[in-house]
Amino acid sequence: MSIRFKVLLVVLPILIPPLIIAGAASALSARGGISAIGREFLQFKAEELVRYAGEQWRLLVDNELSDDPDYVSIAQQTVGAYAAGMIRRDSELVFAVQPDGALAFTTRPIQLSEDERRAIIGRTRENPSGWESVTVGGVRRVAQSIPFAPFEWVVFFSEEEAVFYSSVQAITRQTAIILAVSVFLAVLLLVIFTRSLLRPLSMMALTMRRIIGEHDLSQRVEVLYRDEIGDLGHTFNLMTDELSEMYEQIKRYAFEAVVARRQERKIRTVFQKYVPIDVIDQIFAHPESILVGQTRTLAVLFSDIRSFTSIAERLPPEQIVASLNSYFSAMVDTIVEHNGIVDKYIGDAIMAFFGAPVSRDDDAHAAVRSGLDMLAALNAFNARQTELGLPVFRIGIGINYGPVTIGNIGSDKKMDYTVVGDMVNLASRLEGLTKIYHVPILVSESVANEVKDTIPCRWIDTVRVKGKSDATQIYAPYRTADKNQRDAWALQERGMTQYFRADFREAARYLLAARKLLPKDPIVHKFLMQCKHLIASPPPPNWSGITTLGE
Repeated sequence: MSIRFKVLLVVLPILIPPLIIAGAASALSARGGISAIGREFLQFKAEELVRYAGEQWRLLVDNELSDDPDYVSIAQQTVGAYAAGMIRRDSELVFAVQPDGALAFTTRPIQLSEDERRAIIGRTRENPSGWESVTVGGVRRVAQSIPFAPFEWVVFFSEEEAVFYSSVQAITRQTAIILAVSVFLAVLLLVIFTRSLLRPLSMMALTMRRIIGEHDLSQRVEVLYRDEIGDLGHTFNLMTDELSEMYEQIKRYAFEAVVARRQERKIRTVFQKYVPIDVIDQIFAHPESILVGQTRTLAVLFSDIRSFTSIAERLPPEQIVASLNSYFSAMVDTIVEHNGIVDKYIGDAIMAFFGAPVSRDDDAHAAVRSGLDMLAALNAFNARQTELGLPVFRIGIGINYGPVTIGNIGSDKKMDYTVVGDMVNLASRLEGLTKIYHVPILVSESVANEVKDTIPCRWIDTVRVKGKSDATQIYAPYRTADKNQRDAWALQERGMTQYFRADFREAARYLLAARKLLPKDPIVHKFLMQCKHLIASPPPPNWSGITTLGE
Protein backbone atom coordinates (compact mmCIF):
# COMPACT_ATOMS: atom_id res chain seq x y z
CA MET A 1 0.00 0.00 0.00
CA SER A 2 1.52 3.34 -1.11
CA ILE A 3 1.96 6.34 1.21
CA ARG A 4 -0.29 8.36 -1.11
CA PHE A 5 -3.10 5.89 -0.60
CA LYS A 6 -2.47 5.90 3.14
CA VAL A 7 -2.71 9.72 3.19
CA LEU A 8 -6.01 9.49 1.34
CA LEU A 9 -7.24 6.91 3.84
CA VAL A 10 -6.35 9.25 6.69
CA VAL A 11 -7.59 12.57 5.24
CA LEU A 12 -10.75 11.46 3.45
CA PRO A 13 -12.40 10.03 6.58
CA ILE A 14 -11.74 13.41 8.22
CA LEU A 15 -12.98 15.44 5.24
CA ILE A 16 -15.94 13.49 3.88
CA PRO A 17 -18.03 12.93 7.05
CA PRO A 18 -18.39 16.70 7.75
CA LEU A 19 -19.48 17.26 4.13
CA ILE A 20 -21.97 14.42 4.35
CA ILE A 21 -23.26 15.64 7.69
CA ALA A 22 -23.61 19.21 6.37
CA GLY A 23 -25.41 18.02 3.24
CA ALA A 24 -27.68 15.72 5.21
CA ALA A 25 -28.44 18.50 7.68
CA SER A 26 -29.31 20.87 4.82
CA ALA A 27 -31.55 18.30 3.18
CA LEU A 28 -33.29 17.47 6.44
CA SER A 29 -33.74 21.16 7.24
CA ALA A 30 -35.22 21.80 3.81
CA ARG A 31 -37.50 18.79 4.13
CA GLY A 32 -38.59 19.91 7.57
CA GLY A 33 -39.23 23.50 6.45
CA ILE A 34 -41.13 22.56 3.32
CA SER A 35 -43.06 19.90 5.19
CA ALA A 36 -44.05 22.41 7.85
CA ILE A 37 -45.26 24.92 5.23
CA GLY A 38 -47.14 22.22 3.34
CA ARG A 39 -48.75 20.88 6.50
CA GLU A 40 -49.86 24.37 7.50
CA PHE A 41 -51.27 25.00 4.03
CA LEU A 42 -53.20 21.72 3.99
CA GLN A 43 -54.34 22.33 7.54
CA PHE A 44 -55.56 25.79 6.54
CA LYS A 45 -57.55 24.34 3.64
CA ALA A 46 -58.98 21.58 5.82
CA GLU A 47 -60.02 24.05 8.51
CA GLU A 48 -61.54 26.33 5.87
CA LEU A 49 -63.57 23.41 4.52
CA VAL A 50 -64.74 22.43 8.02
CA ARG A 51 -65.61 26.07 8.72
CA TYR A 52 -67.73 26.13 5.58
CA ALA A 53 -69.39 22.84 6.57
CA GLY A 54 -70.13 24.39 9.97
CA GLU A 55 -71.88 27.33 8.29
CA GLN A 56 -74.03 24.95 6.28
CA TRP A 57 -74.96 23.06 9.43
CA ARG A 58 -75.90 26.26 11.26
CA LEU A 59 -78.22 27.19 8.37
CA LEU A 60 -79.96 23.87 8.81
CA VAL A 61 -80.19 24.31 12.54
CA ASP A 62 -81.40 27.94 12.30
CA ASN A 63 -84.12 26.89 9.88
CA GLU A 64 -84.97 23.79 11.94
CA LEU A 65 -84.03 21.53 9.01
CA SER A 66 -81.25 19.54 10.68
CA ASP A 67 -83.55 16.57 11.11
CA ASP A 68 -84.65 16.57 7.49
CA PRO A 69 -82.49 14.00 5.60
CA ASP A 70 -83.06 15.66 2.25
CA TYR A 71 -81.81 19.04 3.37
CA VAL A 72 -78.93 17.46 5.25
CA SER A 73 -77.95 15.59 2.05
CA ILE A 74 -78.13 18.83 0.06
CA ALA A 75 -75.91 20.53 2.63
CA GLN A 76 -73.37 17.67 2.42
CA GLN A 77 -73.32 17.90 -1.36
CA THR A 78 -72.76 21.65 -1.07
CA VAL A 79 -69.77 21.00 1.18
CA GLY A 80 -68.41 18.49 -1.37
CA ALA A 81 -68.82 21.04 -4.15
CA TYR A 82 -67.04 23.64 -2.07
CA ALA A 83 -64.20 21.20 -1.46
CA ALA A 84 -63.90 20.60 -5.21
CA GLY A 85 -63.60 24.33 -5.69
CA MET A 86 -60.65 24.43 -3.30
CA ILE A 87 -58.64 22.00 -5.46
CA ARG A 88 -55.73 23.72 -7.26
CA ARG A 89 -53.90 20.68 -8.70
CA ASP A 90 -54.91 17.33 -10.09
CA SER A 91 -52.75 15.67 -7.45
CA GLU A 92 -54.86 17.12 -4.62
CA LEU A 93 -57.77 15.09 -3.26
CA VAL A 94 -60.39 15.91 -0.63
CA PHE A 95 -62.58 13.19 0.82
CA ALA A 96 -64.64 12.54 3.91
CA VAL A 97 -65.00 9.21 5.68
CA GLN A 98 -67.95 8.03 7.72
CA PRO A 99 -67.53 5.93 10.91
CA ASP A 100 -68.01 2.68 8.98
CA GLY A 101 -65.24 3.61 6.55
CA ALA A 102 -67.55 4.52 3.71
CA LEU A 103 -66.72 7.60 1.64
CA ALA A 104 -69.12 10.47 2.36
CA PHE A 105 -67.81 12.48 -0.59
CA THR A 106 -64.69 12.75 -2.71
CA THR A 107 -63.52 15.40 -5.14
CA ARG A 108 -62.46 12.71 -7.62
CA PRO A 109 -63.76 9.21 -8.15
CA ILE A 110 -61.64 6.74 -6.15
CA GLN A 111 -62.02 3.15 -5.08
CA LEU A 112 -60.78 2.14 -1.63
CA SER A 113 -59.52 -1.39 -1.17
CA GLU A 114 -60.53 -3.29 1.93
CA ASP A 115 -57.02 -2.92 3.43
CA GLU A 116 -57.05 0.83 2.75
CA ARG A 117 -60.50 1.14 4.32
CA ARG A 118 -59.42 -0.71 7.48
CA ALA A 119 -56.27 1.41 7.72
CA ILE A 120 -58.26 4.67 7.45
CA ILE A 121 -60.85 3.49 10.03
CA GLY A 122 -58.02 2.61 12.41
CA ARG A 123 -56.39 6.01 11.99
CA THR A 124 -59.63 7.96 12.44
CA ARG A 125 -60.42 6.09 15.63
CA GLU A 126 -56.94 6.54 17.10
CA ASN A 127 -56.39 10.15 16.02
CA PRO A 128 -59.22 11.74 14.03
CA SER A 129 -57.39 15.07 13.80
CA GLY A 130 -53.83 15.55 12.62
CA TRP A 131 -51.20 14.91 9.99
CA GLU A 132 -51.59 11.56 8.29
CA SER A 133 -49.82 9.41 5.72
CA VAL A 134 -52.40 7.20 4.04
CA THR A 135 -52.83 5.08 0.93
CA VAL A 136 -55.87 5.96 -1.15
CA GLY A 137 -56.64 4.16 -4.38
CA GLY A 138 -53.18 2.63 -4.37
CA VAL A 139 -51.43 6.04 -4.13
CA ARG A 140 -49.43 7.17 -1.12
CA ARG A 141 -50.71 10.54 0.16
CA VAL A 142 -50.04 12.99 2.96
CA ALA A 143 -53.20 14.47 4.46
CA GLN A 144 -54.52 16.76 7.14
CA SER A 145 -57.54 15.20 8.84
CA ILE A 146 -60.19 17.11 10.84
CA PRO A 147 -63.38 15.57 12.28
CA PHE A 148 -66.76 17.21 11.64
CA ALA A 149 -69.15 15.92 14.31
CA PRO A 150 -72.53 17.15 12.93
CA PHE A 151 -72.16 14.98 9.82
CA GLU A 152 -70.05 12.32 11.67
CA TRP A 153 -67.30 12.88 9.15
CA VAL A 154 -63.54 12.87 9.25
CA VAL A 155 -62.44 15.20 6.46
CA PHE A 156 -59.09 14.51 4.72
CA PHE A 157 -57.44 17.25 2.65
CA SER A 158 -54.59 15.36 0.91
CA GLU A 159 -51.77 15.68 -1.59
CA GLU A 160 -49.79 12.96 -3.39
CA GLU A 161 -46.66 12.23 -1.35
CA ALA A 162 -44.36 12.35 -4.40
CA VAL A 163 -45.72 15.78 -5.38
CA PHE A 164 -45.68 17.04 -1.80
CA TYR A 165 -41.98 16.15 -1.36
CA SER A 166 -40.87 16.94 -4.92
CA SER A 167 -39.18 20.15 -3.83
CA VAL A 168 -37.46 18.31 -1.01
CA GLN A 169 -36.23 15.65 -3.43
CA ALA A 170 -34.94 18.32 -5.77
CA ILE A 171 -33.04 19.95 -2.92
CA THR A 172 -31.70 16.54 -1.87
CA ARG A 173 -30.49 15.81 -5.39
CA GLN A 174 -28.83 19.19 -5.63
CA THR A 175 -27.22 18.68 -2.24
CA ALA A 176 -25.95 15.24 -3.30
CA ILE A 177 -24.52 16.68 -6.52
CA ILE A 178 -22.82 19.50 -4.63
CA LEU A 179 -21.50 16.99 -2.09
CA ALA A 180 -20.18 14.65 -4.82
CA VAL A 181 -18.50 17.53 -6.65
CA SER A 182 -16.98 18.74 -3.36
CA VAL A 183 -15.64 15.28 -2.53
CA PHE A 184 -14.28 14.85 -6.06
CA LEU A 185 -12.51 18.22 -5.95
CA ALA A 186 -11.18 17.45 -2.45
CA VAL A 187 -9.83 14.08 -3.57
CA LEU A 188 -8.35 15.59 -6.74
CA LEU A 189 -6.61 18.38 -4.83
CA LEU A 190 -5.46 15.90 -2.19
CA VAL A 191 -4.01 13.58 -4.86
CA ILE A 192 -2.21 16.49 -6.55
CA PHE A 193 -0.91 17.75 -3.21
CA THR A 194 0.28 14.34 -1.98
CA ARG A 195 1.86 13.60 -5.35
CA SER A 196 3.84 16.81 -5.16
CA LEU A 197 4.65 16.27 -1.50
CA LEU A 198 5.73 12.66 -1.93
CA ARG A 199 7.63 13.13 -5.17
CA PRO A 200 11.01 13.20 -3.36
CA LEU A 201 10.13 9.92 -1.65
CA SER A 202 9.24 8.36 -5.01
CA MET A 203 12.54 9.56 -6.43
CA MET A 204 14.32 8.11 -3.41
CA ALA A 205 12.58 4.74 -3.85
CA LEU A 206 13.44 4.76 -7.57
CA THR A 207 17.07 5.49 -6.77
CA MET A 208 17.14 2.66 -4.23
CA ARG A 209 15.71 0.22 -6.79
CA ARG A 210 18.36 1.30 -9.27
CA ILE A 211 21.05 0.80 -6.66
CA ILE A 212 19.70 -2.69 -5.91
CA GLY A 213 19.28 -3.63 -9.56
CA GLU A 214 22.55 -2.16 -10.84
CA HIS A 215 24.63 -2.58 -7.64
CA ASP A 216 25.73 1.02 -8.13
CA LEU A 217 26.05 2.99 -4.89
CA SER A 218 27.19 6.11 -6.74
CA GLN A 219 23.62 7.21 -7.55
CA ARG A 220 22.13 10.10 -5.54
CA VAL A 221 18.69 11.73 -5.14
CA GLU A 222 17.89 15.37 -5.92
CA VAL A 223 16.95 17.46 -2.86
CA LEU A 224 13.79 19.37 -3.94
CA TYR A 225 12.49 20.92 -0.70
CA ARG A 226 14.08 22.48 2.33
CA ASP A 227 11.95 20.63 4.84
CA GLU A 228 11.96 17.29 6.65
CA ILE A 229 11.67 15.41 3.36
CA GLY A 230 14.60 17.41 2.00
CA ASP A 231 16.58 16.48 5.11
CA LEU A 232 15.65 12.85 4.46
CA GLY A 233 17.00 13.07 0.90
CA HIS A 234 20.22 14.68 2.11
CA THR A 235 20.60 12.00 4.78
CA PHE A 236 19.98 9.33 2.15
CA ASN A 237 22.83 10.69 0.06
CA LEU A 238 25.12 10.66 3.10
CA MET A 239 24.05 7.09 3.84
CA THR A 240 24.85 5.91 0.33
CA ASP A 241 28.30 7.48 0.67
CA GLU A 242 28.90 5.46 3.83
CA LEU A 243 27.40 2.32 2.30
CA SER A 244 29.66 2.65 -0.71
CA GLU A 245 32.69 2.61 1.56
CA MET A 246 31.30 -0.26 3.62
CA TYR A 247 30.46 -2.21 0.46
CA GLU A 248 34.08 -2.13 -0.59
CA GLN A 249 35.09 -3.39 2.85
CA ILE A 250 32.43 -6.13 2.72
CA LYS A 251 33.72 -7.30 -0.65
CA ARG A 252 37.19 -7.63 0.81
CA TYR A 253 35.86 -9.46 3.88
CA ALA A 254 33.68 -11.72 1.70
CA PHE A 255 36.65 -12.66 -0.43
CA GLU A 256 38.67 -13.48 2.67
CA ALA A 257 35.73 -15.47 4.10
CA VAL A 258 35.37 -17.48 0.89
CA VAL A 259 39.06 -18.30 0.95
CA ALA A 260 38.83 -19.30 4.63
CA ARG A 261 35.72 -21.39 3.96
CA ARG A 262 37.44 -23.24 1.16
CA GLN A 263 40.37 -23.92 3.42
CA GLU A 264 38.00 -25.19 6.13
CA ARG A 265 36.29 -27.53 3.64
CA LYS A 266 39.64 -28.88 2.57
CA ILE A 267 40.60 -29.48 6.19
CA ARG A 268 37.27 -31.19 6.90
CA THR A 269 37.56 -33.35 3.78
CA VAL A 270 41.02 -34.51 4.75
CA PHE A 271 40.56 -34.97 8.49
CA GLN A 272 37.03 -36.40 8.65
CA LYS A 273 38.56 -39.68 7.56
CA TYR A 274 40.62 -39.69 10.73
CA VAL A 275 38.74 -37.45 13.21
CA PRO A 276 35.01 -37.65 14.06
CA ILE A 277 32.87 -34.92 12.45
CA ASP A 278 31.55 -33.79 15.86
CA VAL A 279 35.13 -33.28 17.00
CA ILE A 280 35.96 -31.26 13.88
CA ASP A 281 32.88 -29.08 14.47
CA GLN A 282 33.92 -28.52 18.08
CA ILE A 283 37.46 -27.62 17.07
CA PHE A 284 36.25 -25.02 14.57
CA ALA A 285 33.68 -23.65 17.04
CA HIS A 286 36.05 -23.60 20.03
CA PRO A 287 39.63 -23.82 18.82
CA GLU A 288 40.90 -22.73 22.24
CA SER A 289 39.64 -26.00 23.78
CA ILE A 290 41.67 -28.32 21.55
CA LEU A 291 44.15 -29.35 24.24
CA VAL A 292 41.79 -29.17 27.21
CA GLY A 293 40.94 -32.55 28.75
CA GLN A 294 37.63 -33.30 30.45
CA THR A 295 36.19 -35.93 32.75
CA ARG A 296 32.93 -37.17 31.23
CA THR A 297 30.55 -40.02 31.94
CA LEU A 298 30.00 -41.95 28.73
CA ALA A 299 29.74 -45.42 27.22
CA VAL A 300 32.68 -47.19 25.57
CA LEU A 301 32.23 -50.03 23.05
CA PHE A 302 34.88 -52.52 21.87
CA SER A 303 34.30 -55.04 19.09
CA ASP A 304 36.71 -57.58 17.65
CA ILE A 305 36.57 -60.21 14.92
CA ARG A 306 37.16 -63.66 16.36
CA SER A 307 39.88 -65.82 14.77
CA PHE A 308 40.60 -63.16 12.18
CA THR A 309 44.20 -64.35 11.81
CA SER A 310 43.07 -67.74 10.52
CA ILE A 311 40.64 -66.03 8.14
CA ALA A 312 43.37 -63.72 6.83
CA GLU A 313 45.67 -66.66 6.17
CA ARG A 314 43.14 -68.12 3.71
CA LEU A 315 42.54 -64.95 1.67
CA PRO A 316 44.70 -62.84 -0.64
CA PRO A 317 45.62 -59.35 0.68
CA GLU A 318 43.28 -57.46 -1.65
CA GLN A 319 40.34 -59.65 -0.60
CA ILE A 320 41.19 -59.13 3.08
CA VAL A 321 41.18 -55.35 2.61
CA ALA A 322 37.91 -55.44 0.62
CA SER A 323 36.17 -57.62 3.22
CA LEU A 324 37.46 -55.50 6.11
CA ASN A 325 36.37 -52.27 4.45
CA SER A 326 32.90 -53.68 3.79
CA TYR A 327 32.70 -54.95 7.38
CA PHE A 328 33.92 -51.66 8.87
CA SER A 329 31.46 -49.67 6.72
CA ALA A 330 28.52 -51.69 8.04
CA MET A 331 29.69 -51.46 11.66
CA VAL A 332 30.58 -47.75 11.56
CA ASP A 333 27.28 -46.82 9.90
CA THR A 334 25.47 -48.53 12.77
CA ILE A 335 27.59 -46.76 15.40
CA VAL A 336 27.13 -43.34 13.79
CA GLU A 337 23.39 -43.94 13.44
CA HIS A 338 23.23 -44.15 17.24
CA ASN A 339 25.28 -40.94 17.72
CA GLY A 340 28.46 -42.86 18.48
CA ILE A 341 31.98 -41.81 17.53
CA VAL A 342 34.55 -44.27 16.23
CA ASP A 343 37.66 -43.59 18.29
CA LYS A 344 40.07 -45.83 16.44
CA TYR A 345 40.63 -49.07 14.55
CA ILE A 346 42.98 -51.48 16.33
CA GLY A 347 43.75 -53.98 13.62
CA ASP A 348 40.38 -55.66 13.04
CA ALA A 349 38.96 -54.25 16.30
CA ILE A 350 36.79 -51.15 16.66
CA MET A 351 36.77 -48.79 19.63
CA ALA A 352 33.86 -46.33 19.86
CA PHE A 353 32.30 -44.14 22.51
CA PHE A 354 28.90 -42.54 23.10
CA GLY A 355 28.45 -39.24 24.98
CA ALA A 356 31.17 -36.94 23.67
CA PRO A 357 31.66 -34.29 22.57
CA VAL A 358 27.85 -34.06 22.82
CA SER A 359 26.41 -35.70 25.93
CA ARG A 360 22.92 -37.22 25.86
CA ASP A 361 20.65 -38.78 28.46
CA ASP A 362 20.56 -42.16 26.70
CA ASP A 363 24.23 -42.72 25.92
CA ALA A 364 24.26 -46.17 27.57
CA HIS A 365 21.06 -47.15 25.73
CA ALA A 366 22.55 -45.90 22.46
CA ALA A 367 25.70 -48.00 22.97
CA VAL A 368 23.74 -51.20 23.70
CA ARG A 369 21.31 -50.63 20.83
CA SER A 370 24.30 -49.96 18.58
CA GLY A 371 25.89 -53.26 19.68
CA LEU A 372 22.70 -55.21 18.99
CA ASP A 373 22.31 -53.52 15.59
CA MET A 374 25.95 -54.34 14.81
CA LEU A 375 25.10 -58.03 15.28
CA ALA A 376 22.14 -57.63 12.90
CA ALA A 377 24.36 -55.80 10.38
CA LEU A 378 26.91 -58.61 10.74
CA ASN A 379 24.28 -61.16 9.68
CA ALA A 380 23.61 -59.17 6.51
CA PHE A 381 27.38 -58.87 5.89
CA ASN A 382 27.87 -62.62 6.36
CA ALA A 383 25.04 -63.34 3.92
CA ARG A 384 26.94 -61.36 1.27
CA GLN A 385 30.18 -63.14 2.21
CA THR A 386 28.48 -66.50 1.74
CA GLU A 387 27.15 -65.47 -1.68
CA LEU A 388 30.70 -64.52 -2.68
CA GLY A 389 32.11 -67.79 -1.34
CA LEU A 390 34.08 -65.98 1.38
CA PRO A 391 34.40 -66.90 5.06
CA VAL A 392 31.93 -65.37 7.48
CA PHE A 393 32.96 -63.20 10.45
CA ARG A 394 32.07 -63.72 14.08
CA ILE A 395 32.55 -60.87 16.52
CA GLY A 396 32.48 -60.13 20.22
CA ILE A 397 31.32 -56.83 21.70
CA GLY A 398 32.04 -55.39 25.15
CA ILE A 399 30.39 -52.24 26.56
CA ASN A 400 31.10 -50.30 29.76
CA TYR A 401 29.64 -47.07 31.15
CA GLY A 402 31.27 -44.65 33.56
CA PRO A 403 33.65 -41.68 34.01
CA VAL A 404 36.61 -41.33 31.65
CA THR A 405 39.14 -38.70 30.64
CA ILE A 406 38.51 -37.41 27.12
CA GLY A 407 40.41 -34.94 25.00
CA ASN A 408 42.95 -34.45 22.26
CA ILE A 409 45.85 -36.63 23.35
CA GLY A 410 49.20 -36.98 21.61
CA SER A 411 52.13 -34.88 20.46
CA ASP A 412 52.36 -31.70 18.44
CA LYS A 413 52.76 -33.80 15.30
CA LYS A 414 50.04 -36.39 15.89
CA MET A 415 47.02 -36.14 18.16
CA ASP A 416 43.88 -38.21 18.65
CA TYR A 417 40.56 -37.22 20.17
CA THR A 418 40.23 -40.24 22.43
CA VAL A 419 39.21 -41.55 25.84
CA VAL A 420 41.45 -43.09 28.49
CA GLY A 421 40.89 -44.57 31.90
CA ASP A 422 40.19 -47.72 33.85
CA MET A 423 36.63 -47.82 32.52
CA VAL A 424 37.98 -48.13 28.96
CA ASN A 425 40.14 -51.10 29.92
CA LEU A 426 37.14 -52.89 31.43
CA ALA A 427 35.19 -52.47 28.18
CA SER A 428 38.06 -54.10 26.32
CA ARG A 429 38.18 -56.98 28.85
CA LEU A 430 34.43 -57.53 28.47
CA GLU A 431 34.88 -57.98 24.73
CA GLY A 432 37.46 -60.67 25.43
CA LEU A 433 35.11 -62.46 27.85
CA THR A 434 32.55 -63.04 25.08
CA LYS A 435 34.74 -65.91 23.83
CA ILE A 436 34.76 -67.58 27.26
CA TYR A 437 31.03 -67.27 27.92
CA HIS A 438 29.99 -67.98 24.31
CA VAL A 439 27.83 -64.86 23.96
CA PRO A 440 28.25 -62.20 21.24
CA ILE A 441 27.93 -59.18 23.54
CA LEU A 442 28.66 -58.48 27.22
CA VAL A 443 28.02 -55.34 29.25
CA SER A 444 29.08 -54.24 32.71
CA GLU A 445 26.81 -53.89 35.73
CA SER A 446 26.75 -50.09 35.30
CA VAL A 447 25.42 -50.50 31.75
CA ALA A 448 22.82 -53.07 32.81
CA ASN A 449 21.56 -50.74 35.55
CA GLU A 450 21.02 -48.02 32.92
CA VAL A 451 19.21 -50.12 30.32
CA LYS A 452 17.56 -53.09 32.07
CA ASP A 453 14.15 -51.37 32.20
CA THR A 454 13.96 -51.22 28.41
CA ILE A 455 16.44 -53.84 27.14
CA PRO A 456 16.38 -57.47 28.42
CA CYS A 457 19.64 -58.19 30.26
CA ARG A 458 20.76 -61.58 31.59
CA TRP A 459 23.19 -62.00 34.48
CA ILE A 460 26.10 -64.08 33.18
CA ASP A 461 28.64 -64.13 36.02
CA THR A 462 30.60 -62.08 38.55
CA VAL A 463 34.23 -61.72 37.49
CA ARG A 464 37.46 -60.03 38.43
CA VAL A 465 39.41 -59.13 35.30
CA LYS A 466 43.12 -58.63 35.00
CA GLY A 467 44.29 -55.32 36.43
CA LYS A 468 41.13 -54.84 38.57
CA SER A 469 40.88 -55.55 42.29
CA ASP A 470 37.10 -55.14 42.41
CA ALA A 471 34.73 -57.71 40.97
CA THR A 472 31.93 -56.76 38.60
CA GLN A 473 28.78 -58.48 37.44
CA ILE A 474 28.59 -59.02 33.72
CA TYR A 475 25.39 -59.21 31.66
CA ALA A 476 24.33 -60.21 28.18
CA PRO A 477 21.74 -57.89 26.57
CA TYR A 478 19.19 -59.17 24.06
CA ARG A 479 17.02 -57.41 21.54
CA THR A 480 13.97 -59.42 22.65
CA ALA A 481 13.19 -62.21 25.11
CA ASP A 482 10.12 -64.46 25.20
CA LYS A 483 8.39 -65.60 28.40
CA ASN A 484 10.23 -68.94 28.43
CA GLN A 485 13.60 -67.19 28.34
CA ARG A 486 12.64 -64.65 30.99
CA ASP A 487 11.39 -67.38 33.32
CA ALA A 488 14.58 -69.41 32.80
CA TRP A 489 16.79 -66.36 33.42
CA ALA A 490 14.91 -65.55 36.62
CA LEU A 491 15.45 -69.11 37.89
CA GLN A 492 19.11 -68.95 36.84
CA GLU A 493 19.55 -65.63 38.70
CA ARG A 494 18.06 -67.13 41.88
CA GLY A 495 20.33 -70.14 41.51
CA MET A 496 23.40 -67.94 41.01
CA THR A 497 22.46 -65.85 44.05
CA GLN A 498 22.44 -69.04 46.14
CA TYR A 499 25.63 -70.16 44.43
CA PHE A 500 27.53 -67.06 45.54
CA ARG A 501 26.13 -67.65 49.05
CA ALA A 502 27.73 -71.13 48.93
CA ASP A 503 24.30 -72.82 49.15
CA PHE A 504 25.06 -75.14 46.27
CA ARG A 505 22.17 -77.57 46.76
CA GLU A 506 19.59 -74.77 46.67
CA ALA A 507 21.44 -73.22 43.74
CA ALA A 508 21.36 -76.54 41.88
CA ARG A 509 17.62 -76.83 42.47
CA TYR A 510 16.98 -73.49 40.72
CA LEU A 511 19.47 -74.24 37.97
CA LEU A 512 17.87 -77.62 37.25
CA ALA A 513 14.52 -75.85 36.90
CA ALA A 514 16.13 -73.35 34.53
CA ARG A 515 17.66 -76.17 32.46
CA LYS A 516 14.22 -77.67 31.91
CA LEU A 517 13.27 -74.41 30.16
CA LEU A 518 16.62 -73.98 28.37
CA PRO A 519 18.06 -77.52 27.99
CA LYS A 520 21.14 -76.52 25.94
CA ASP A 521 22.00 -73.21 27.60
CA PRO A 522 25.80 -73.07 28.26
CA ILE A 523 25.58 -70.64 31.19
CA VAL A 524 23.05 -72.76 33.09
CA HIS A 525 25.10 -75.88 32.30
CA LYS A 526 28.35 -74.24 33.49
CA PHE A 527 27.01 -73.22 36.90
CA LEU A 528 25.13 -76.52 37.36
CA MET A 529 28.37 -78.46 36.80
CA GLN A 530 30.20 -76.19 39.25
CA CYS A 531 27.47 -76.76 41.87
CA LYS A 532 27.80 -80.54 41.50
CA HIS A 533 31.57 -80.29 41.82
CA LEU A 534 31.42 -78.03 44.90
CA ILE A 535 28.80 -80.25 46.55
CA ALA A 536 31.17 -83.18 46.13
CA SER A 537 34.26 -81.15 47.08
CA PRO A 538 33.22 -78.24 49.34
CA PRO A 539 35.30 -75.03 48.91
CA PRO A 540 37.35 -73.37 51.69
CA PRO A 541 35.57 -70.91 54.07
CA ASN A 542 36.95 -67.83 52.27
CA TRP A 543 35.52 -68.96 48.92
CA SER A 544 33.69 -66.08 47.12
CA GLY A 545 32.65 -67.72 43.86
CA ILE A 546 34.08 -64.81 41.85
CA THR A 547 35.73 -65.86 38.60
CA THR A 548 39.22 -64.36 38.41
CA LEU A 549 40.57 -64.00 34.89
CA GLY A 550 44.22 -63.58 34.13
CA GLU A 551 43.85 -62.56 30.48
